[in-house]
Amino acid sequence: MAMAFKMAMTGMWVTEECQNSFMEMKWKKVHRYIVFKIDEGSELLTVDKVGGPGEGYEDLAAALPEDDCRYAVFDFDFVTVDNCRKSKIFFIAWAPSASRIRAKMLYATSKDGLRRALEGIHYEVQATDPTEMGFDVIKDRVK
Repeated sequence: MAMAFKMAMTGMWVTEECQNSFMEMKWKKVHRYIVFKIDEGSELLTVDKVGGPGEGYEDLAAALPEDDCRYAVFDFDFVTVDNCRKSKIFFIAWAPSASRIRAKMLYATSKDGLRRALEGIHYEVQATDPTEMGFDVIKDRVK
């Protein structure tokens, strides 16, 4: 497992694909968002879906399943009141009410390890339904 970073608390492994995709999003701006999934069988955290630079926040929200947990990172571009273009990366912990208890616990205990592996996250949002991670919530956080 030389190509993975182990999350100490849960024994889950963050694959190199996760870290590379995040760095491409952060530095090269080739992705707007990345959705991560834990594969319970192999104990690996993998990339589930990647959104291209032309996709938006609504596409990310649509990519999250209604009945299973996921992690996501979203690159939010905005213009400040001083007319400066800025970008902030959001980490979203998605644990819908309809997901299994075991999945909720696994994702809750693995979250900090993933956050440490992905350096450069500015804000975190935890959501159990779409209203808790609406676009207005994201915009309010950067003010």
